[in-house]
Amino acid sequence: MLFRCIVVAGALLATATTHAAPPCALAIEGNDAMAFNVAELVVPAGCTQVKLTLKHSGTLAAEIMGHNWVLAESANLDALTAAAATAELADSYLPKGDARVIAHTPVIGGGEVASVTFSTAKLKKGGDYTFFCSFPGHWSMMKGKLVVN
Repeated sequence: MLFRCIVVAGALLATATTHAAPPCALAIEGNDAMAFNVAELVVPAGCTQVKLTLKHSGTLAAEIMGHNWVLAESANLDALTAAAATAELADSYLPKGDARVIAHTPVIGGGEVASVTFSTAKLKKGGDYTFFCSFPGHWSMMKGKLVVN
């Protein structure tokens, strides 16, 4: 009987291991030249949450050359960046409580790291999503696509 329990437990563990959720962690870097190191991030369809980690690989302070990572539907990009232009650093250069922002990190300076974990409930396979830096003037150069497979 004990042997049967061990075999069943082993089979269940093997099944759980082979059917584990896909990796749901993404990483991106911003630098003092106002550039992200990738133009596209891919979220596997099986992810229910994503942890995005932003590293600022430069040396300049957040007040001078800060970066954040903001995710929104591409259709909202122009309106969101216009609204962000009137926001302040303390608000990560984003309008407070704006529902068009799916997820964002705070603005960080050189050598700093920030992460955000967000639900994929608002993301659809084949949806059109843009990530960008909302620091004033950065978004035109610091943006890319988020793809849900």
